[in-house]
Amino acid sequence: MTPYAQPSMKALVKAHPEKGLWLQDLAIPQPGDDDVIIRIHKTGICGTDIHIWNWDEWASKTVPVPLVTGHEFAGEIVELGRNVKGLSVGQRVSGEGHLVGTESRQSRSGKFHLDPDTRGIGVNEQGAFAEYLCLNSFNVIPLPDDVSDDIGAILDPLGNAVHTALSFDLISEDVLITGAGPIGIMAAAVARHAGARHIVITDVNPDRLALAEVVADVIPVNVATEDLKDVMDKLGLKQGFDVGLEMSGNQQALDQMVEAMVMGGRIAMLGIPPGKSPVDWSRIVFKAINLKGVYGREIFETWYKMIAMLQNGLDVSKVITHRYSALDFEAGFADMLSGSSGKVVLDWTAIKSAT
Repeated sequence: MTPYAQPSMKALVKAHPEKGLWLQDLAIPQPGDDDVIIRIHKTGICGTDIHIWNWDEWASKTVPVPLVTGHEFAGEIVELGRNVKGLSVGQRVSGEGHLVGTESRQSRSGKFHLDPDTRGIGVNEQGAFAEYLCLNSFNVIPLPDDVSDDIGAILDPLGNAVHTALSFDLISEDVLITGAGPIGIMAAAVARHAGARHIVITDVNPDRLALAEVVADVIPVNVATEDLKDVMDKLGLKQGFDVGLEMSGNQQALDQMVEAMVMGGRIAMLGIPPGKSPVDWSRIVFKAINLKGVYGREIFETWYKMIAMLQNGLDVSKVITHRYSALDFEAGFADMLSGSSGKVVLDWTAIKSAT
């Protein structure tokens, strides 16, 4: 006997192998023994969701059709599977969207974020753009009372920022961030919270750079109109930046970062360049640059760290620039596609009063 008032739910579905998403009525999922059912309150629109919306080459090769998309969410538990312990009905939660296996060396060593059998909700499995989500209890993240649903809905991308920013020691270091998208901006806020000295963020989008100034204590540089070397001179950086966070996926940005680093500098890369990109490896070798690729979040260390930072004064709330009812999802996606927004949050609680 389902505990829900309505027999079906609204969900955003990649129903056809073409551009767009479709709002449909689907059956409410039922939990397995180790699952919980979460009533979704808020969801964030991610860059991955934009790829799926556009149905680009990556999406067409990766995403099964039909599929409920979305993986950034906050909500409350409404039902527990029979084996679930330590969680309760009515508890506010978010969740790790990477569903990991148990057979690989990485998982058996506790390095869950490196499991090669990982599958993603909203990408490979049914996702969170819906009134209800079925999620394995292992992936559930309880939300403290002082973390709002809006922030809970963007913990997934904040986790990317935290994982990248905390890849290297930041205390008193000079940090260069390439790419002023929402994750790059949040990484700047994390770097400041963690004790970095100078933080410079570069981009060619003036709206994103302006948002970076609002969200974080950072020096924005539009590399289309400003010379990064001039900024470095003004800051007194004679040898270069100590730490680089590459968030843009732009090869020119990475090349510029390598040139701006000190000898032995450290670069964490979250951005994904399209296709195969030429790299001047000789510069990386001769400058003794330490490169680290970053994927997702450390499960679950990143979650512990970012929630603790939020409770200790980290404020990324202003990175959310637009909020819509989930029924107005097309407007939310239009804002994301414009390149001028920060994070866009959809409210699923507004559906019941509107339908």
